[in-house]
Amino acid sequence: MSISKDIIRRCLRDKREEIESATVISRSLDFEENGNYVMVGLRHVGKSYMLYQRVKQLLASGHGWDEILFVDFDDERLAEFETSDFNTLLEVHLEDNGKRPYVFLDEIQNIPSWEKFARRLANEKYHVYVTGSNAKMLSKDVATTLGGRFFIIDVYPYSFREYLTASGTILSSGWIYSTSEKSEVLRKFRDYFYYGGLPEIPNFRQKRTMLSSLYQKIYLGDICHRNSIRNSRVLNILIKKLAESVKQPISFNRLKNVIVSTGAQTTIPTVMDYTSYAEDSWLVIPIENELAKLADKESTKKYYFIDNGLLGLFLIDGETSLLENLVAIQLFRKYGKENVNYYNGTSEIDFVVPDAEVAIQVCYRLASENTVKREMAPLIAFGKKHQGWKLYVVSYDEEKVIENGTVKIHVVPVWKWLLDEE
Repeated sequence: MSISKDIIRRCLRDKREEIESATVISRSLDFEENGNYVMVGLRHVGKSYMLYQRVKQLLASGHGWDEILFVDFDDERLAEFETSDFNTLLEVHLEDNGKRPYVFLDEIQNIPSWEKFARRLANEKYHVYVTGSNAKMLSKDVATTLGGRFFIIDVYPYSFREYLTASGTILSSGWIYSTSEKSEVLRKFRDYFYYGGLPEIPNFRQKRTMLSSLYQKIYLGDICHRNSIRNSRVLNILIKKLAESVKQPISFNRLKNVIVSTGAQTTIPTVMDYTSYAEDSWLVIPIENELAKLADKESTKKYYFIDNGLLGLFLIDGETSLLENLVAIQLFRKYGKENVNYYNGTSEIDFVVPDAEVAIQVCYRLASENTVKREMAPLIAFGKKHQGWKLYVVSYDEEKVIENGTVKIHVVPVWKWLLDEE
C-alpha cells in the first residue's frame, strides 16, 4: 500500500521548519554547483547537517523552498515507505510548488533500489544529494548503477579545527604565539582527545553517557538488527577485542581464539562476517600491511575506530591507543581510508601514505633513550630507502627535529599536527 501524499506533505513541511531553525556549523566541503552527491558515514556524524548547510547555501543564493525537496527517511512516519513511493515525492512537490526541485534524500540506506531512483533523477538533470549510514551503500553494484554521476563523500567526525569552530574558538593568524589562545586550544584538545569529534557531544556535560547511548544505537540497530544477529555476545566480545587491539595487527583466527577462550562458540567465517558488519556500520575502519601478500592483506589487518569517544568506552588508561587512533582518523579524512596502510617488514611503521609520500610513527612520549631508538630506527631505515618522503613522529606534546645523515624526522605534538594537516 502506497504511503499517502498527506503524510509526505506533513513530513516535508516539518523538515523545512527544522532546517530553518537549525544552527549549522559550516564544514569543509565545497559543493560543485552542478554536482550530485552521495555522503556516507556513521550515524550522528553530521551528514544531515551537511545537507542543511547546502540547503542554506541555496537559499542564500536566491533559491526558494519551492525549489527544495528534503526527505528524512529516519522519520517514523515514513517507516512504510517503499520503492514505489519515490515518484510520489516528486508528484507532491510539483503539485504544491510547480517547480523542479533540488532533491535531498537523507538516511536512505534502508529503502530498496534507492540508487536506481537517484540515477534516474541524475539522468533527468535533477541535482541530487543522498546520505546513508551503511558502507554497503557504495558496493560495486550500487556504484555501477549510479554510473559515475555522483561524487562519493566519506563523512567523518569533526576535525580538530572544526571542533574548535563548533566550540566557539576562532584562531587568529598568530594564535600559536598567544599564551591565552594556545591555552584555550590545549584545553579544548583534551576534550577532543578523550571524547572525540561527533558533533552532538560537545553540547553535553555527561559526554560519556551520551557516547554510550549512541554506541548502543549503532550496536543494536545498525549492526545487530540490520544483520539479524542472534548471538550478540560473540559480537560484543569481538568489538571489545578490536578496541583493545588498536595499534596491533590482528587476524581473524586470533579473534576467533579470543572469543572461544571466553566460553563462547564461533567460527572464522562468523568472525569475518561480524567484523564486516562493524565496518559496514562505520564503527571501525581497517588498514592493510603495505608489504603483505594478498592473502595476508585480507586476513591480518589493523582496525581503528571512527571516533575516539567511542573507542574510549572500551579502554582504561588508553592514552596510547587514543593517540594512534586519532592520527589514523585524520589520515583517513585527509587522504582517504583506501590510501592509508601500515608497513611491516623487518620493522614496523604505524602509517604510510604512498601517494603522499608520508610515513608516521606514533609515540605518546619519547621518555627514554630506548623508546627513541625503538621509534626512530624504523623511520631512519625507511627514510634512507625512500628519499624525499616526509617523516614524522606524532607525540602527545613533544616537538623537535631529529636528523640522521640525509634523513630528517619531525617530532610534533598531535594537536599541532592536526591543525597543520588541515
